[in-house]
Amino acid sequence: MSFLTVVIWMQSRGRAINALAEFAENALILQNSFFIFALLQIRMLDDTDRRILRHMIATPEATGSDLARRAGVSPAALSRRVDRLKADGVIRGVHAVIDWRALGYEVEVSLRVTLDKTVANAFDDFMEAAREVPEVAEIQTFLGRVDVRLSVLARDMAHYQQVYRERILTLPHIADIEALMQVAAIKSDTVLPL
Repeated sequence: MSFLTVVIWMQSRGRAINALAEFAENALILQNSFFIFALLQIRMLDDTDRRILRHMIATPEATGSDLARRAGVSPAALSRRVDRLKADGVIRGVHAVIDWRALGYEVEVSLRVTLDKTVANAFDDFMEAAREVPEVAEIQTFLGRVDVRLSVLARDMAHYQQVYRERILTLPHIADIEALMQVAAIKSDTVLPL
């Protein structure tokens, strides 16, 4: 569904949506706007797409035929829709969720890192080096006082101290670092209402 098709569809849905459609139509004039680029990238989901996504999230281990049955579509229609959702970037991948504690990694530490911004390539150098640390499970970047958050997994405190001293503190261009030890994961969902 193209953006103009979406605007036309939206115009047929009532006065409140007409205002949004008018804004979007007027905004098309501003071709150089980042916001317009974002508007053009919006993927409209219909009820069937949302139903498929809800079932994929709820039961990721379901087979294709089981998922098709639950979503109320044929296996062929499910395959086409899932392929389209992947091509559109809605589904970025399917992966296993690992319980690291079950594998002996008892310590999880969140490190908030501020980089030395006086160095031209500080960010790139840091990211390249941080990606090479096997115990770094996640890297997030931020705007604000903190530049980067690293999620570090370790078997125990002795292992964490070794990783921290030998691998983290040797990362380039660190101006400040703050460690937050995870006590409990209260909520870890990546699910939003669809």
